[in-house]
Amino acid sequence: MGYGERRNHDLLKPDLRVSGVWEIDLDDLLARGISGIILDIDNTLAPWGSYDIPGPVREWIEEAKARGFHLCILTNNYGARADWFSRELDVGAVRGWVKPWAWGYRRAMRKLGTDADSTVMVGDQLFTDIRGANRLGIYSVLVLPLSDRELPHTRFKRTLERKILGDIDER
Repeated sequence: MGYGERRNHDLLKPDLRVSGVWEIDLDDLLARGISGIILDIDNTLAPWGSYDIPGPVREWIEEAKARGFHLCILTNNYGARADWFSRELDVGAVRGWVKPWAWGYRRAMRKLGTDADSTVMVGDQLFTDIRGANRLGIYSVLVLPLSDRELPHTRFKRTLERKILGDIDER
């Protein structure tokens, strides 16, 4: 089954799970025909609420750009925070209440000049990052959160995510 042919029960199943963005193999992405990378901010690029981008994250992003990948942030953050990351990493951004809605991912792909078959979404949450990408057939990568600190409703969703990921691991 290709990325664009997901069944409803697979919408929360990431194509790949890694500890952090630095573990994503850029050669593998190229071999898959991927040229555009969509990235979440909180607990993917930086710990939640922080402006501290870990060294391995920065290095991976710089390597991706050097290898010709186009990168764009897709975040439910508004304003200054999203703009700061966009400037700091020199990548585009689509911000506001954009995930898991298809139009947010489509806006990011327009910025990247890609389509679903040539794009990857990297994020730390099943119900926003992964579900939104999977609905459009975008290759999805789930990373472990960089921090335990997050909004109360996100902590609640983590309980559900652990159950779902456990079920996926058992298949």
